[in-house]
Amino acid sequence: MLSASVDLRKAGNGAAKSTVVDAQIDPVAIPPMPDYNGRILAYTATAAIIGAGVFEGAFPDWMLWLIGAALAWPHIAHLLTRHTLLRQSPRIRQKMLIADCVIGGGFVGTIGVVAIPSVSIMMMLMFSCLIVGGFRQWVFGSAFMAASLFIGLAIFGPAESFQAPLLTSILSLLATGLYICVTAYYSHQQARALMMAKTQIQNQREQSIALSHKLSKYLSPQVWQSIFTGERDVRLETQRKKLAVFFSDIKGFTELSEEMEPEALTELLNHYFNGMSEVALKYGGTIDKFVGDSIMVFFGDPTSRGQREDAFACVSMAIEMRKHMKIMRQKWRSQGIKTPLEIRMGISTGYTTVGNFGAENRMDYTIIGKEVNLASRLESLADPGEILVSYETFSLIKDRIMCRDKGEITVKGFGKPVPIYEVVDFRRDMGPNRSFLEHEHSGFAMYLDSEKISERERHAILTALEDAADRLRQEEEIR
Repeated sequence: MLSASVDLRKAGNGAAKSTVVDAQIDPVAIPPMPDYNGRILAYTATAAIIGAGVFEGAFPDWMLWLIGAALAWPHIAHLLTRHTLLRQSPRIRQKMLIADCVIGGGFVGTIGVVAIPSVSIMMMLMFSCLIVGGFRQWVFGSAFMAASLFIGLAIFGPAESFQAPLLTSILSLLATGLYICVTAYYSHQQARALMMAKTQIQNQREQSIALSHKLSKYLSPQVWQSIFTGERDVRLETQRKKLAVFFSDIKGFTELSEEMEPEALTELLNHYFNGMSEVALKYGGTIDKFVGDSIMVFFGDPTSRGQREDAFACVSMAIEMRKHMKIMRQKWRSQGIKTPLEIRMGISTGYTTVGNFGAENRMDYTIIGKEVNLASRLESLADPGEILVSYETFSLIKDRIMCRDKGEITVKGFGKPVPIYEVVDFRRDMGPNRSFLEHEHSGFAMYLDSEKISERERHAILTALEDAADRLRQEEEIR
């Protein structure tokens, strides 16, 4: 009869390998009850039952030799499972327990199914089956035990009396109780160790998640997601893909940096980057890097919605950034920053090399290619508040975005002059029915997008505009 304890040493080793912090689960601290010890306990109890039964005349005298067999079998089973080909069996515990059920069932049939000793033997076997192999093992064990029981019963016949003598009954119950208590104790210890291991693994998992979220701040969300979901390996590899590439910088930032203290300048720049990053992520852009006051974003990798949609999303992002800059500029004015900061942007679409560049121990996920150089050049040529796009970008967005021809430029790496276009606005927002209005003058800035205003906000905005109009009229009358 096999030990009913659950061996958690493998689970402990696996948990130790999966940790990312120094804390590890020590498999030695988990006290399993070895199969060898459990089998010795069960067969020693069976030998005691046989001895008591022979002593009281409940069993025939020839069964005395079964005491020696019961005491020897645990050692034989240990040798079979440790020093023969059986040790290579992946389910040796379940198979040896089936052998125990056959032996136990045969013994119950041999003694003629004397009630209490038979029930004691079967309880030890069933208890072991349920704990070691669950319901499936219990079913198989019961079947083999019943088969061997009927064979033994057919050979030796039923007992003259199914009632066992008092000493044999008491000893059977005590032996069964002792076996169940000992194996239950070890099972409880292992269940407790398993719970502690589970708690430790959960804590380590939470630490790993928290650490990964901290590290994600240094990567674009799309790149971080593809790495931590296993979609992308962290190794030096690149591929050619058609991407929409975006560059922007702030006109007037250099002059401003000479006027402001470094701490205030850093706060302003971080506020700008935070606002623009939210816009980029809203449209699905992969933020490549921040360099000084410049931002580089690309669309089409690691996820893509198609060349046309990627280009449209990139230009849409640029238009919203231009609008968002007006709001930020007004806020900076209220903070005492008088330098009129303007954003200028350049967008190019074409084939680039994208992937991990660098060394095995330090790499960057970025893009290179002449289209990147073209986007950077367009950004440097743009006027404040202007968005310049290449011809290929224009051809992908012209049906939804109004653009103005700006002629041609010569760019290093391109054999012919490159046609460029200025982005005006969404076609849907052109004309008298456009959803937004924007005006900006010294002392006044307004950006209105009627599609995003709720009914409750609409009333408050109307009240504010009426108060502002009344104030201007009063001052006009005084003059």
